[in-house]
Amino acid sequence: MQLIDGKAISAQMKKEIAEEVTRIKAAGGKTPHLAAVLVGHDGGSETYVASKVRTCEEVGFKSSLIRFEDDVTEAELLACVDQLNKDEDVDGFIVQLPLPKHISEQKVIEAIDYRKDVDGFHPVNVGRMSIGLPCFVSATPAGILELLKRYEIPTQGKHCVVLGRSNIVGKPVANLMMQKGYPGDATVTVCHSRTPNIKEICQSADIIIAALGVPEFLKGDMVKDGVVVIDVGTTRVPSAETKSGFRLKGDVAFDEVAKKASFITPVPGGVGPMTIISLMRNTLLAGKKEIFTA
Repeated sequence: MQLIDGKAISAQMKKEIAEEVTRIKAAGGKTPHLAAVLVGHDGGSETYVASKVRTCEEVGFKSSLIRFEDDVTEAELLACVDQLNKDEDVDGFIVQLPLPKHISEQKVIEAIDYRKDVDGFHPVNVGRMSIGLPCFVSATPAGILELLKRYEIPTQGKHCVVLGRSNIVGKPVANLMMQKGYPGDATVTVCHSRTPNIKEICQSADIIIAALGVPEFLKGDMVKDGVVVIDVGTTRVPSAETKSGFRLKGDVAFDEVAKKASFITPVPGGVGPMTIISLMRNTLLAGKKEIFTA
């Protein structure tokens, strides 16, 4: 069993991005600029955004953080999005989800200029991804593909089972794994809460990407020997062993499944670090106008 080390790969990518930014600046080019909009004080969102801002500094990007309280109106938030769309210095921006109940997340996502949508959630980017055109791929699926690529895990003709059908991970990663090319060319099965025979389907999988949000859902008796397992789950569960009083649990019963796996990602330290660095890579592409020229 080989552990897929997301921390090490993301550190490697961070170095590559920082070196490229140094070259751009030395040649008199524009410093990539990522803006983040944060509404309210959700603990997880605060942590994510702080980490994104810190990573921007580490790779040499310019970053802006725009904060609103929970009671911001939808109209005020949409006006902020419009302003960022028009700001020529901002190459890419994100509106951190989840948003308060009185604001339509879909309306906000659709208001973002798809050429600055470095989260890859806009229907234009999602649509382009589904037919294999250049686009911003959302960060978690992009990170998963990068791990498969850097560990040179074969995907062609393999049976890939995706557990979960969310718009953020399940659907896009299933789509990417079936695209022509590498990593891709896999035969993909998507399982979800209404799939009756999940265990049997998982037992036939060469690659399993677990993105259900159900702690330790995937057990040792559900996988075959030599399986490649990518665990996207990060659920906070109470723990007496940590200072914070909780710990992160993945969707995979790690100790059981690791005994059979050829490759497996840990939680934390697997897919998580790849998500932020993939966002940075999208911002770099936006700054260089590599996906959309105008």
